[in-house]
Amino acid sequence: MARPQREDRSPRDREDSEIVDKLVGINRVAKVVKGGRRFGFAALVVVGDQRGRVGFGHGKAREVPEAIRKATESAKRGMRRVPLREGRTLHHDIDGHFGAGKVVLRAAPAGTGIIAGGPMRAIFECLGVQDVVAKSLGTQNPYNMIRATFDALTRVQSPRMVAQRRGRKVSDILGRREDSAGAAGTE
Repeated sequence: MARPQREDRSPRDREDSEIVDKLVGINRVAKVVKGGRRFGFAALVVVGDQRGRVGFGHGKAREVPEAIRKATESAKRGMRRVPLREGRTLHHDIDGHFGAGKVVLRAAPAGTGIIAGGPMRAIFECLGVQDVVAKSLGTQNPYNMIRATFDALTRVQSPRMVAQRRGRKVSDILGRREDSAGAAGTE
């Protein structure tokens, strides 16, 4: 006896349909064997749900579509949550580095847009960030730039996380920032 088809899909299917992926780069790679060279392709992909989750993946195969599929699956497995302020920007400025890649990420006021180059722009678009200023220092290698950006994003902390770690209320954490800004402005 066949089970009746259900209208709603499983949570996993819904999650996959909401994920956006961006192809950052494709390289042709060669493996030297006895008879000569065997060519393949390496793909670098960034995926995200545009609501605070993002991941990146790398895949290699003999054909481009297969390399992209492998990279996308790898990226989905390695997705991370990043806390965002008002769902549009970062909570604070932060630096990240990986190897020779160094990045500076800065929170921005509403209407700024994504001011970032190359692979960093793909990360922010997949993450759902609308306002950010980012600068890449050092290497132009997309692999190291992406890893440096992820290094920075994993260290972003929301006021709720800071308050929980200190055993205080969120209002205490945010109140102190406003008090110190107010005190500095009156002097």
